[in-house]
Amino acid sequence: MTASKPLAGLRVLDFAWIGAGALVTKALGELGAEVIRIESRARPDNLRQSPPFPPGVRNLDASGYFASRNPGKKSVALNMKHPGARAIAMTLAEQSDVFASNFRTGVLERWGMGYDDVREVNSRIVYLTMPMQGREGPHRNYVGFGSTIAALAGLVHTTAVPGRAPIGTGTHYPDHVPNPGHALVALLAAIYHQQRTGEGQYVELSQLESTVNVVGHGILQSSIGGDVRPSGNRLPGCAPRGVYRCASGEWLAISCRSDHHWDAMAKELGRPEWLTDSKFATVYDRIEHADQLDAELAATLESVSRSAVVDKLVAAGVPAGPVNSAKDMLNDPHLVEREFWQPVQHRVIGEIPMSHLPFRIGSGPRPTMTPPPLLGEHTREVATTLLGMTDGQYEELAADGLFY
Repeated sequence: MTASKPLAGLRVLDFAWIGAGALVTKALGELGAEVIRIESRARPDNLRQSPPFPPGVRNLDASGYFASRNPGKKSVALNMKHPGARAIAMTLAEQSDVFASNFRTGVLERWGMGYDDVREVNSRIVYLTMPMQGREGPHRNYVGFGSTIAALAGLVHTTAVPGRAPIGTGTHYPDHVPNPGHALVALLAAIYHQQRTGEGQYVELSQLESTVNVVGHGILQSSIGGDVRPSGNRLPGCAPRGVYRCASGEWLAISCRSDHHWDAMAKELGRPEWLTDSKFATVYDRIEHADQLDAELAATLESVSRSAVVDKLVAAGVPAGPVNSAKDMLNDPHLVEREFWQPVQHRVIGEIPMSHLPFRIGSGPRPTMTPPPLLGEHTREVATTLLGMTDGQYEELAADGLFY
């Protein structure tokens, strides 16, 4: 264990797949844990079949999407339909500290690998499950993805311009932020308790309930009879607040929350004539005439280069920033300074930039990242070390379709 790898020595049996669960175990791996990912060619992870792929290559080992969520993990190909697979999986669970899954409710129980089953062979296990709408209730068997959960939680309703249809978040936001974030915090707390006391825990994270936290203010407002409506880029107490197109075709986000921000912005924009309009004299005036203010600011910024103004606004204390493209993100000076991106050499894809955790531990350099696994890349290694098989036994079971 080191300051940069506080979970070194911890073993995670990873049944998580697709998005939210895979990000949780990715974080555990980056904190030093050994993550053994169970997957199968009989039913491959959807992300292994999802783009982007390198030009001219499309197979289960070439997905950039899968790679981004699974660096440094070990992959064991285990056909859970095979009669002997569950005994092997249970042996691995017995030797692990953490068991993680985001399968639909009931799948692991039917395999004889529910929490009670695993706890019988390993009382110190920290067992994470991430059902879409919890293990109980009328919707316990419902399945879905981040976009489904965002709609059910009310998040999509808030991402609309008033008078227009909702547009959503543009990505499976619950899969990327609230659900893996909440699950990771809960899991780390349970691991801390386990290492202090030797006791295991069961951690259930309803992905719907986790996402509802994002719109908690709307829930509270509605509970007291308030009318919760989409507000676009508006935010109480702020004006102007929005995303504005600049001369270069790039976009700039600005949020003026005080008269100080307003005055600083006016100075950096050269104090165009409309800024002296009495309708914009105070923040309350600006909020009342926000639509006109947005139009005036948009017209001004259309003739201004984003690069010429964004740094000046930030330096002047105005909450502002560029709307970055993927290329911009790779070269963002803040992320570069923090070593957030690290090039990793993948045997099929080639060199790819991998993202580290959004926080650092200690003052030393970031730990070196290792490539995401090919499907089943570590099956023999795990079988002959943790499972104690000879090469001959492994070959026999592989020929029988167990390791597939």
